[in-house]
Amino acid sequence: MMQARGRLIGLGVGPGDPELITVKALRLLRESPVVAYFVAKGKKGNAFGIIEAHLQAAQTLMPLVYPVTTETLPAPMSYEQIISDFYDTASLDVAAHLDAGRDVAVICEGDPFFYGSYMYLHDRLAERYEAEVVPGVCSMLGGASVLGAPLVYRNQSLSVLSGVLSAEELKRKLVDADAAVIMKLGRNLPKVRQVLVETGLAERALYVERATMANQKVVPLAEVDPMSSPYFSLIIVPGERWQG
Repeated sequence: MMQARGRLIGLGVGPGDPELITVKALRLLRESPVVAYFVAKGKKGNAFGIIEAHLQAAQTLMPLVYPVTTETLPAPMSYEQIISDFYDTASLDVAAHLDAGRDVAVICEGDPFFYGSYMYLHDRLAERYEAEVVPGVCSMLGGASVLGAPLVYRNQSLSVLSGVLSAEELKRKLVDADAAVIMKLGRNLPKVRQVLVETGLAERALYVERATMANQKVVPLAEVDPMSSPYFSLIIVPGERWQG
């Protein structure tokens, strides 16, 4: 009799506050014999910290360790190629458990399909294995709640932008936006802040670091030290308030 395959389960575990994990994600986490999580070398990882207290002794932990993160690589090394190869290898490692009949829960900070690393495993495996994805509270919603900033009113549209974009591209997209969230700041902060000034949006822009985490920090955008802005930071430009 052929061995039943395991399920691939992408679990969104929220933006940082351990209480923001959903009931469904918590149930599937506890039921999964294998728990996989992405992590930088030598780190425990934020997503793992969210779920650590809920793990059972019998579960197999499967750290998927990034070979590189944000460091500058010497030529001719390509960040994109190294990361693509890493996801290929990680997919094979996860597939080995699935082929052996074991469900694998891949935890993902925020939401698995919103800039989540899980999506790269999903793209490689979901056509061959049963896959279930549990949505999570994403970082921009955590940020809006911490800042007390309604994102969009009535018929307004929201643009979610990457701070990695060029200044020209950011400016073009911001000018057309009713409201915006700018993510992936870090070393991109000086460029993003300058664009917000040039588009007249700097006064409306709100900045938060590590929203909903124990060490969250809200700082006026003009006062943020660009050398200390972490990866887990974002800027929200809320929609114009509607007096309804």
